[in-house]
Amino acid sequence: MIPRAPTTALMPVAEAAAALARLARPVAAVMAGLTEAVGGVAAQDVAVAAGLPRDRTALRDGWAMRADSVVGASPYAPVRLARPPAWVEAGDPLPPGTDALLPPEAIGADPLEIEAEVAAGEGTRAPGTELPAGIRLVAAGERLSALHALALAAAGIDRVPVRRPHLRLVGTGPDALTPVLQAWIVARGGTAEIGRAPEGAGGAGAEALAAALADALARPGADAVVVIGGTGPGRRDASAEALARAGRLEAHGVALRPGESAGFGAAGDRPVLLLPGRPDAGLAAWLALGRPLLAALAGAAADPPHVVSLTRKVASVIGLTEVVFLRRVAAGAEPLGGAEIPLHRLAFADSALLVPPAHEGYPAGTPVEVLPL
Repeated sequence: MIPRAPTTALMPVAEAAAALARLARPVAAVMAGLTEAVGGVAAQDVAVAAGLPRDRTALRDGWAMRADSVVGASPYAPVRLARPPAWVEAGDPLPPGTDALLPPEAIGADPLEIEAEVAAGEGTRAPGTELPAGIRLVAAGERLSALHALALAAAGIDRVPVRRPHLRLVGTGPDALTPVLQAWIVARGGTAEIGRAPEGAGGAGAEALAAALADALARPGADAVVVIGGTGPGRRDASAEALARAGRLEAHGVALRPGESAGFGAAGDRPVLLLPGRPDAGLAAWLALGRPLLAALAGAAADPPHVVSLTRKVASVIGLTEVVFLRRVAAGAEPLGGAEIPLHRLAFADSALLVPPAHEGYPAGTPVEVLPL
């Protein structure tokens, strides 16, 4: 077993996240249909070539009309036309010579008498204003949403290049974290498969885990491997030594609470992340290190900040990045706990706060940036 770094030698979280991200390269882009692409990260800008609609189009059902031909029309002073107006359905182009849409009730019993006036353009979409020519619908590095897909489909774009990193999760010993991590990875636009590694003791355990890790890396498809468990100082903890045997161990011990026994490295050209097996520590380490790794593999741009106000004071230890799990409520975000939080409280968390190492915490009412879970 490789001894973990002493507390004074723990790698700062920002430094560890940056070093781990440098081990990752954006994965190759694949062309995907819109349904499949939702949640993935766009590999390039996607823009509209020609403006839409091509013609002035009805936004609702009604009578197509030239606005200046019915100025002043009302039920008391109807304007009489030479011929009845054309009826159009929502989404249809307006007939030539018309520029507005009257509601159905604007015409009484006599189809030639108009009982309401209308402003030019009312009830219609002007040419090129729904999707202007050249407008960028999705930016490179942006995560595609269902609303992106709606606009892309309207523009006639049915396939887009996306990046979807595939991670291989290797659980050691009793493990309940891999299904959670798999769900979180999928929610962030990646894919993940779950594997198991043998559990042993001492050097034999490290050798068996190194073989399992080598096998996980040898099989095609994985852009990174995440090992869950076996990162602590216990007699059966062998993840760090296994990585050192299968590849190279870059760091073991991060200034993170909970999750200080996390580590990372690489084997071949792929990054390997070592997460503690205890739920609070493993999830905290994933938030601090795994999310940046996944973003680097996907070539994802930084997420927009989610800012909420704390309902209670949060205290933190100077020198460590502290992860506090939160539950968003009507008044803001309620702190649930951090290190050693019991599962009955962790189960209610829907976001997390990473308190920087230079802070002692925040008083109640402080607006803070949180990570949605």
